[in-house]
Amino acid sequence: MKRYLYLLHRWLGIVLCLFMALWFFSGVVMLFVGYPKLTPQEHLLHLPPLATNDCCVGPAQAIQVAGSTPKAVRLTTVVGLPHYILEYAEGTRVAVAARTGQRVTHVNAAMALASAEQFAQVPRRYLSAIQEDAWTRSRALDSDRPLHVVQLDEPQARLLYISSQTGEVIRDANSTERVWNWVGSWLHWIYLLRDNPWWTQIVIYLSLAATLMAVLGYIIGILRWRFAKPYRSGSRSPYQTFSARWHHIAGLLFGILLIVWIFSGLMSMRPWGIFANPERLDTSAYQSISLDSHINTEPVSKVLKRFQAAGFEPVELHWQIVGKRIYRVAYDRTGESRILPQTQEAQALIQLPSITLEKAVRLVRPQDVLEVEWLDAYDFYYVSRAEQSMYGATRKRLPMLRVRFQDPSATWLHIDPYSGAVIEQLDRHQRAGRLLFNLLHSWDWAPLLERPWLREPLIILFSIGGLLISLTGIVLGWRRLAPRKRTAKRKTYENRRPEPDTQSKNGCR
Repeated sequence: MKRYLYLLHRWLGIVLCLFMALWFFSGVVMLFVGYPKLTPQEHLLHLPPLATNDCCVGPAQAIQVAGSTPKAVRLTTVVGLPHYILEYAEGTRVAVAARTGQRVTHVNAAMALASAEQFAQVPRRYLSAIQEDAWTRSRALDSDRPLHVVQLDEPQARLLYISSQTGEVIRDANSTERVWNWVGSWLHWIYLLRDNPWWTQIVIYLSLAATLMAVLGYIIGILRWRFAKPYRSGSRSPYQTFSARWHHIAGLLFGILLIVWIFSGLMSMRPWGIFANPERLDTSAYQSISLDSHINTEPVSKVLKRFQAAGFEPVELHWQIVGKRIYRVAYDRTGESRILPQTQEAQALIQLPSITLEKAVRLVRPQDVLEVEWLDAYDFYYVSRAEQSMYGATRKRLPMLRVRFQDPSATWLHIDPYSGAVIEQLDRHQRAGRLLFNLLHSWDWAPLLERPWLREPLIILFSIGGLLISLTGIVLGWRRLAPRKRTAKRKTYENRRPEPDTQSKNGCR
């Protein structure tokens, strides 16, 4: 049985150790350089203040022009002019010019250059219109394709990707991100095979086989280590060559973490639908009215002036439904927000009152006895990530309202009091996924995230350990697959053996 364990571990290692080495190396790169994205903070930073003069037709007219009721409406600046952006449940977006009330049906190269000029006032040149390239693999961009690509003439040579549907800049990728991501995200996620319809299954089963290989290796490492009595060489490891000895020792030192990292990487692919929830909570009652009802109660220019009178300079204006009311949420270039209820005498608020949010959330399941908790500090299920991380595009502010429901999936809602929006919905399947992936793989744990000086060196140290296991495994696999070299060594050994003493065997002296 031990022999079968050795053989299976050996041949799995021959196939997989190269992948393992690439995963560990690229994982360290991704710790510091994330896949290109345009965060909400970057988006707001490049917007001019919304003009109060000659602005704008009402949002209800924009909805009427678009032809259907959206789930979200915002007023922003596109190609230097105010535009409404209407977002729909299926992920599509429609742009309506706010001054003329005309729908944007086509974004050409000239508009793309104007959008790039608004984003950064530097020389620029139009490259092409594309469906997808190395830095726009995200499915979240599908509703904006094809994408216009504009390059900025600056030291970082940023590429801007502009939506052909709305004219907004939706992604930027500077030269540092592009160079490092070839040996970061592209290696880690095996994006070379992304166009293959079997890509997901390839990554899943490679990770599953690697997990089995690591478990077998750790078992073998324990079996081969002499805890009580050393081998004749004086070592507790039976292996004499450098690569074999350090493969054994590194495997014992870092093997458990190696298993955890590979397994949690497998969980990142959500294999076989194990985190899918067929009974997802319907939260539509939280927004119990539609955006096209009572949205035009006050001219937009007057709303903007009311924010300015409160000492706040909006660059983007959102209409947000909370319960049975519509609120105007304004954002400035720093990402700060203010809320204005749709009443003439209301003052701009920093946060919505607790009672307002709690009443609205009770509409989701009126029969439940809700557990309501205000978070004033990050915890395991609510953390803020650095911009370069996979989740760096989501801004998570404090305090935050957590509501626990008594539905079959034991759902939690996280609600942002600064806007009234539902930040995320976590059922028991998603919370399990967070444990099995985010904690075990990315170490998304508030005490560590708050101490990057500790978290990052530890991840690098353990990644070096995993890389040592992988590289020594590659050497061992190469030696196993080099029969000519082994045959040559065997012949050399045979040639060096002394000739048998035939005279002694015949009794002669």
